[in-house]
Amino acid sequence: MSEISDFGLGILVVSATVFVALLGMRVGDRLSIPYAGLFLVGSALVAELVPSVRHALSIQQVERIAVVALVVILFDGGLHIGLRRFRRSAGPILALGVVGTFVTAGIVALAAPTDPADTFSLFGGREIRGRAGTILEGEAGTNDPVGIALMIGMIEVATDHHGGAWTVASEFLRDMGVGLAVGVAGALLLLSVLRRVRLTGPALYPIRVLAGAGVIYGLASVLGGSGFLAVFVAGVILGDASAPRKGEIEGFHASLAGLAEIAAFVALGLSIGVGELRTVGVWGDGLVLAIAVALVARPLAVFPLLLPANLHRRERLFVAWAGLKGAVPILLGALAVLGAVDGAARLYGIVFVVVLCSVLVQGTSVPFAARVLGISFRRIDHDLDEARELVVHGEATARGLAIGSLPLGERAWVGGLVRNGAAHRIADDVVLEPGDRVLVYGSPTDAAALERIFSGSG
Repeated sequence: MSEISDFGLGILVVSATVFVALLGMRVGDRLSIPYAGLFLVGSALVAELVPSVRHALSIQQVERIAVVALVVILFDGGLHIGLRRFRRSAGPILALGVVGTFVTAGIVALAAPTDPADTFSLFGGREIRGRAGTILEGEAGTNDPVGIALMIGMIEVATDHHGGAWTVASEFLRDMGVGLAVGVAGALLLLSVLRRVRLTGPALYPIRVLAGAGVIYGLASVLGGSGFLAVFVAGVILGDASAPRKGEIEGFHASLAGLAEIAAFVALGLSIGVGELRTVGVWGDGLVLAIAVALVARPLAVFPLLLPANLHRRERLFVAWAGLKGAVPILLGALAVLGAVDGAARLYGIVFVVVLCSVLVQGTSVPFAARVLGISFRRIDHDLDEARELVVHGEATARGLAIGSLPLGERAWVGGLVRNGAAHRIADDVVLEPGDRVLVYGSPTDAAALERIFSGSG
């Protein structure tokens, strides 16, 4: 019975942690603090007060937890952005995500990528009008794979003196190329399965998509590519595509991404106790590096790359300031420790300080910066999303339009179609006809607009 009791104690501790963390997420949302700040600080304090907890996870286990969490977070982030939004801002997203990562890494050797977990958690409950929000979210998803691939190459060079710049460049191009190819092919194949193969129960549809994302990540990694890039690209492609149970799938993955954030940041916080940060040199170097990244490296990398984009100067300033750091830099530090790079343990502590400063200072100030710069940054309530059945009328805008061409914006989608009394397939190329009964997911505030689109009234 002791085994059952011990396991029950473990479940109690984990469940209580998640329960308290969820309450903390609400507090963080009200204070405009990214969830990472609460989880990192709280778990680091627990590790300091309870020594046995400090050694509960090895650095390798922390790295694996972070990898799984990032797969979920990146896939959900891609679903949230969608292909239409990504296309409209593809230039600046790719410039910042790829070129910007190299430029910033050249100015400050580490801890520079904009982090998807921090960015998505801060912006997930808010809507940013214009392209600034799309650019930040897209950058967070693209420079994560770029930063990790670059860091892995640098670790190999540091531990293998036979390598060089060409080794890093060739491996980076292979990682990106294979990851992109697997992400696109995997998304199209998964989308075909979603539309053609029915399951026995509605609860199984989100699980199938999750399994598909895992297959895409694993296949890209096995083939020597970036699994992180693959799942993000797959999420972007699937984000705007019509598929059965689309609303349930997106809701499930949003919730799972929230749980992944909790797991990642708690694990990362437990990996370093407060006691290990008492060294003056670690705090001093960390603070200097944090200031250099926020006020020097990031602006120098961002402003030139955004010049070709049709953005107001205020939007450029907002993008430069709102590039948060979090799980990815710490994951890169963990990879350095696992790779036995000289001075990696001290570097890990410095990176932790940089992340704390970014989360607590930059993250908290983002809403204030948005107000000062005149950037629309309003809170949205996803709990208010609902499904409504609408009938396509002869005079409606939707009549004769393909589902993929409907003017639904970014917050509404078609989740079902009944034609002549029978369920009809959902695809971007399906043209709506008078009398079609369409199940549309959206916010009650958009009800009148949806009525006009499908019924010609409202």
